[in-house]
Amino acid sequence: MSQSEELERQLSELLTEGEIRENEAKKRERLSPKYEVRVQTHIDPIVEETRKYRSMARELDDRYDEYMSKADKSKPSDQR
Repeated sequence: MSQSEELERQLSELLTEGEIRENEAKKRERLSPKYEVRVQTHIDPIVEETRKYRSMARELDDRYDEYMSKADKSKPSDQR
């Protein structure tokens, strides 16, 4: 059994048995994730949500103005 498999087994036991002690938490940090999930979208959810909110109400501050201007510049005009 490799070291990572042994650490996973120990972590599994600790999770089913109860609380993780501090030194056990350090061991857990050394485990690398098996999977990495990345999602690529054609639309920016922040931009779309900001547009919806702006269509309903006026914002009190301009915290998203710079982000929206960058998004509009990077997005081709025919997809709007």
